[in-house]
Amino acid sequence: MISINAAVIDLKRLDLLADCDSPIHTLDARAKVLVTFAFIISVISFGRYELARLLPFFIFPAIMVTVADLPPLYLARKIALVCPFVLVAGLFNPVFDRAVLYQVGHLDISGGWISLASLLIRSLLTIGAAFILVGTTGFTAICRTLERLGIPQIFAVQLLFLHRYIFVLADETSRASRARELRSCGKKGLGISSFGSLVGHLLLRTWQQAERIHNAMLSRGFTGRIHSHRQSGFGTRELCFVTGWSLLFLTLRTFDIPRLLAMVFQ
Repeated sequence: MISINAAVIDLKRLDLLADCDSPIHTLDARAKVLVTFAFIISVISFGRYELARLLPFFIFPAIMVTVADLPPLYLARKIALVCPFVLVAGLFNPVFDRAVLYQVGHLDISGGWISLASLLIRSLLTIGAAFILVGTTGFTAICRTLERLGIPQIFAVQLLFLHRYIFVLADETSRASRARELRSCGKKGLGISSFGSLVGHLLLRTWQQAERIHNAMLSRGFTGRIHSHRQSGFGTRELCFVTGWSLLFLTLRTFDIPRLLAMVFQ
């Protein structure tokens, strides 16, 4: 139960970080969404064997975390939770791709290991950028911005509801876990035989709770539009923010910066 409550609080912390007043937080959400989208497109456009050219892109999350005063260890823990899934996705790359690309002394490095490392770095960059976007903007503002940028309203609303439903599910899971512990007198309960019934009741309770929340929203005049408490306009700061980062991403994507630096300092 304690671990579930801690997980809920830890998940809510990412949205609470968006209430700060750093120079990044006060930017219009559209500028941050556009820059993050350009960053992700630039990173994933590299080939599977391109590894060194991805390293300069770490300048974006490093500057954003520093200027926005986000907790780097907290973000690192969040990103680390996704890394095992990425490793599973590329686990068989070294098995099927055995062509030797590099030799370090007597050690042969196959293309499978290079592609696995490239996949891991691209995942770290893109997932980190997504977490930074949520931590500086808030999920509600992101959904509102996606709607303003032309995403269908029903998709943006469903995305927001899915995010809210995670917290409803976590709260009901915490209550069910507390009830199970109280009825088992410190033991492990009825074991695996009660797991199916517990999951079924949990889904029914979260569905009912979500229905009550939706009815409460309708009674307060909800019409499908997403409202954000932070209102801002797209001005000169936002234009400079988008233009500057976009030019940097284009430069890093066009030129092989690590090779140019190696030639200069050789």
